[in-house]
Amino acid sequence: LFPTSQFSGLLGTVYRRGNLSFTRDGSSLLSPVGNRISLFDLKNNKCETFPLATRLNIVCVGLSPDGSLAILIDEEGAALLVSLPGRCVIHRFHFHKPVHSVSFSPDGKKFVITKDNIALMYHAPGKKREFNAFVLDKTYYGPYDETTCIDWTDDSKCFAVGSKDMSTWVFGAERWANLIYYSLGGHKDVIVACFFEENSLDLYTVSQDAALCVWQCDTELDGLKPMPPKGAAGEKNAAENAEEFLEETKGEEIHGKADPNEQETRNKIKYSRVAKYFFNKEGDFNNLTSAAYHKKTHLLVTGFASGIFHLHELPDFNLIHSLSISDQRIASISVNCTGDWIAFGCSGLGQLLVWEWQSESYVLKQQGHYNSMVSLAYSPDGQYIVTGGEDGKVKVWNTSSSFCFVTFTEHNSGVTAVTFTSSGYVIVSASLDGTVRAFDLHRYRNFRTFTSPRPTQFSCLAVDSSGEIVSAGSQDSFEIFIWSMQSGRLLDVLSGHEGPISSLAFNPMKCVLASASWDKTVKLWDMLDSWRTKETLILNSDVLVVAFRPDGQELAVAALNGQITFWDHENAVQTGSIEGRHDLQMGRKELDKITAKQAAKGKSFTTLCYSADGQSILAGGLSKFVCIYNVKEQILMKKFEISCNFSLDAMEEYLDRRKMTEFGSLALIDEGAGDEDGVAIPLPGVKRGDMSYRRFKPEIRVTCLRFSPTGRSWAATTTEGLLIYSLDSGLIFDPFELDVDVTPSNIHKALHQKEYTRAIVMAFKLNEKKLIQEVMEAVPSNEVDVVCSSLPDLYVEKVLEFLASAFEISCHLEFYLIWAHKLLMLHGQKLKTRSVKLLPMIQFLQKSIQRHFEDVSKLCEWNIYNIRYALAVSQQRGVKRLAEETAADEDLDSDSDYLM
Repeated sequence: LFPTSQFSGLLGTVYRRGNLSFTRDGSSLLSPVGNRISLFDLKNNKCETFPLATRLNIVCVGLSPDGSLAILIDEEGAALLVSLPGRCVIHRFHFHKPVHSVSFSPDGKKFVITKDNIALMYHAPGKKREFNAFVLDKTYYGPYDETTCIDWTDDSKCFAVGSKDMSTWVFGAERWANLIYYSLGGHKDVIVACFFEENSLDLYTVSQDAALCVWQCDTELDGLKPMPPKGAAGEKNAAENAEEFLEETKGEEIHGKADPNEQETRNKIKYSRVAKYFFNKEGDFNNLTSAAYHKKTHLLVTGFASGIFHLHELPDFNLIHSLSISDQRIASISVNCTGDWIAFGCSGLGQLLVWEWQSESYVLKQQGHYNSMVSLAYSPDGQYIVTGGEDGKVKVWNTSSSFCFVTFTEHNSGVTAVTFTSSGYVIVSASLDGTVRAFDLHRYRNFRTFTSPRPTQFSCLAVDSSGEIVSAGSQDSFEIFIWSMQSGRLLDVLSGHEGPISSLAFNPMKCVLASASWDKTVKLWDMLDSWRTKETLILNSDVLVVAFRPDGQELAVAALNGQITFWDHENAVQTGSIEGRHDLQMGRKELDKITAKQAAKGKSFTTLCYSADGQSILAGGLSKFVCIYNVKEQILMKKFEISCNFSLDAMEEYLDRRKMTEFGSLALIDEGAGDEDGVAIPLPGVKRGDMSYRRFKPEIRVTCLRFSPTGRSWAATTTEGLLIYSLDSGLIFDPFELDVDVTPSNIHKALHQKEYTRAIVMAFKLNEKKLIQEVMEAVPSNEVDVVCSSLPDLYVEKVLEFLASAFEISCHLEFYLIWAHKLLMLHGQKLKTRSVKLLPMIQFLQKSIQRHFEDVSKLCEWNIYNIRYALAVSQQRGVKRLAEETAADEDLDSDSDYLM
């Protein structure tokens, strides 16, 4: 089954670089994450990463006005045309130069991209089939330096382009008699953004030195005059040009002049600068880096390099808000269609924020690990994933929504290992700062801190199946420390290894600890017998990682020589081995002078993980590949390529002579010095504004692999982020014991004849999910008991597996709970005999029910509170009314006494 698993989602990274874009309805946000794109559904609180990728990191995203198409452009100018409803690539195109921005016209018929010092206008792909989706219409020349930004008028007649030469150019999308091009100066720095006013040619321009110019046009949009029609000869020439255009697709060229003469400007539109405003500046580092404008509400949002953002109302330049979100530069800003939500992206920290400015509250606040992720662990029910990173943070992610809901920042150095206890409510993490910490998921606090007598760096961690014993291995003192979770007391220090401890693992069924070390041994310690060494397994090379099979009967060991060996640890006998060095397939680094094949000779697996049923093993290391092996046959079943992003190092396979010179590799030349792109490492002690930035290219690697306890997915922490591969993400026709009579029409006939058991068996043989759902939901609830008792044993677990997946999406909770309850009550004894094999499926069912239980219990508690509140208010009013009536009666009695 596992080789059929497909890319399901990317967690741990929410934004890298590029522009953010709200969808047409304004409730979802598209965010570029490296060479992939993530869609954040802000109303339903879910995140989805599209199963497509560019060759390099995405730098700009263009979204069509109807929200059906998106253009993704990478660092070198390679573009993907993507269907957003279908989540698939429609067309590929290469602009051959880095592209700075892309924007669709409001009518969706054209789009403009800016590269070098030109703007290119293309016909946007329509709903008809076309031979070439991108047809060049016009090329606009004018700016002397690189173009930076684009904005269109509301009727798609004109567009404006900003440039690094401090000028802004207004071009006609068609040949207007009174507007071909117009150049605007007035700024003293790079143009960051330009915006047209609503239904007008009036323009706002914003520059990097925090200045805003307001430009007024002497002509309305309706005042643009079309070019006079040409004669017959002109039509003939136009027809010839059209044929030429179809063959060569060069398009029309428009050359603008910065200082046209008086004759050229006669009877043309004119702009005049009516105002110039300056934002508050706080030192040289406070450059304006990004801006967005909402035309209907006249709201201008500007972001700065210091992490401050301003909200202004235009054209009067009234300040509404001025707030700080971090100390890093704000790389991208986007405002949704209603003008309520503002999205901010900070590439330095990998932050993504959506702020509702009227209520001054966050709609979304997410940040990934801004350094590499090192370790991960699934919760026992598979509902949560915890990750630890080199930035010292421990983050907990929800697997169904893909959002991080708690971050622990108590560690002062890189986190090396994380794990859940068996209860699922305690997370334990080890760090290089010399502490092991336990976190409570009920109160979200660090309730235990375990330390060693002498300060030491912890490299690995293990917690036993009861959750009572915590062990951590040291990389400098070669010792293993054992603590009690209850008391926090150090119970013992196990010594015997002669090299750094590389990995620890507890046997799931017994209280036996396996420890791996660089001294070429694996030691087995009996926790119940005074922590003595039970067995020592001797290998030929330094041991990097150990893993127990889920039933505890087998031990897998990966060593530095690239071998994975399997051991019967009870008898200290090796049962098998896999030579994995050739399967790992290392990539060649930029500065390497050898091919990837030669580089892979000394490489090995650094992380291992058994599948939930124990039949397969996942292995990964310093490579872009993850290998899955069959343990019994000891053969490679599949290699997963976790990334195709050439913006990362160690992705190349062969030497490229074009990049090699007699003085060395071209990669040694730091071309991007001073730019904001890439990962910047400031000099020690310099907080910000360091002009001597040094850079590195992150290297692709897999640091940790884990299978979900449900058996339906597995996760890997990589340089790209936390990747999840799932069995449920693809459409696969996978019938089971299929014969000629099993057809959809026969299944519907059986349903019509009320032969429910036969219909269910046939539906599971065909294995079509929608058909199974239809058959299951056709069974009356009062007949579920009878159908469950007559189901063959083979199909009981299949029905339970279907129920577990149906709980995730269905609204028929009570109906499916009746099914689950009856099946477990009637077949519980038989299922118990195969409990080890069925454990992943049962945990999958438990995860689905637990999630609904948490949601419904919160709703019930809220309803109970509201009802009690309503009752209390009504009682209070009743008491008040009664008091008023009593007072009125007393007044009446006193009046009658007075009259008498």
